[in-house]
Amino acid sequence: MREGKNTSKEQLIGLKSCSHRVIIPLYIPNEGGYYKEAFQVFEMCLHSVLKTAMSPLKVSVVSNGSCQAVNSKLLKLNEEGYIDELIVETESIGKINSILKALKTCEERLITITDGDVLFVNNWEKETLNVFGAFPKAGMVSPTPIFRTQLRLTSNIWWRYLFSKKLLFRAVKNPEAMTRFAKSIGWSRLDLKYKDVIATLKSKNGIIAVVGNSHFVGTYKREVFKKLPKENSKYRLGGDSEHLYTDLPVLKSGGFRLATYDNYAYHMGNKIEPWMSDSFKTLQREEKLFDDFKNLKLLKSSEIDAFFSERIFKKIFMFKKIKKTIFKFKGLNGEQIKNFI
Repeated sequence: MREGKNTSKEQLIGLKSCSHRVIIPLYIPNEGGYYKEAFQVFEMCLHSVLKTAMSPLKVSVVSNGSCQAVNSKLLKLNEEGYIDELIVETESIGKINSILKALKTCEERLITITDGDVLFVNNWEKETLNVFGAFPKAGMVSPTPIFRTQLRLTSNIWWRYLFSKKLLFRAVKNPEAMTRFAKSIGWSRLDLKYKDVIATLKSKNGIIAVVGNSHFVGTYKREVFKKLPKENSKYRLGGDSEHLYTDLPVLKSGGFRLATYDNYAYHMGNKIEPWMSDSFKTLQREEKLFDDFKNLKLLKSSEIDAFFSERIFKKIFMFKKIKKTIFKFKGLNGEQIKNFI
């Protein structure tokens, strides 16, 4: 039996102004062994992104089969206002499917998808926005440039700028940060040949972006996700899941995959090191100013262009002699060409 009137009936939804959402999929099945420090790493990630953002962004966290102890801690962070949306899945549905859960209701102009072990530093949002503004066709921008990304679903960039001096190999801006990334994924060091030069684009107003990026952290224009596969991913992690759901849609939407020239976020891994704690302590809280990002141009979807650049032009590009010629034209010397081939 129903008594009285539902006071929320026919009321308009009123939400705080926000044009940027951050989605963090999280999988911590226990708090021992490999995952012993995982939640502390996640907290550093969460607080760093909130502290250093320039706009009043909102955070969605999807707990993907995490243990009850972790879920209780997440609920506390939600109650304290650090997490705007908390989705708890009792079973592990996979990283990509966790992201899809949060994506379905996103209306923000920009969407950042990040692993829970990324340390954001000051100016990451500002510099990401600078790249979007300088390159209207940017569909995804990562605040972390890494080595050897120049041919990762970037054939549309190479095709467009093949004869332009805007696309050149330039000196790596922050070699130390690149070495730290290598160590975070288990490499003991990074040879000079990997952090010597990197493929870049330069805009009319002098802003430099790195060609290609990694999907462990990146900011997307919302229209990119109109090109998602209709079905859910069949993988918990890996396989072709991130390629199909976070990488390829950028190309299909007519967008460029880029990264900032300098480094504005660090991959931490599963263990906290002294440099991480020191970097976290030095973070400055940014003033939050609302921006609707209307100056960012919509991407014009072109699956025909994507097919041509990735399936035809890229095959021609990959011929060794042609690749050598292009790399030389783009600024590599003989020894560097050997390292890149």
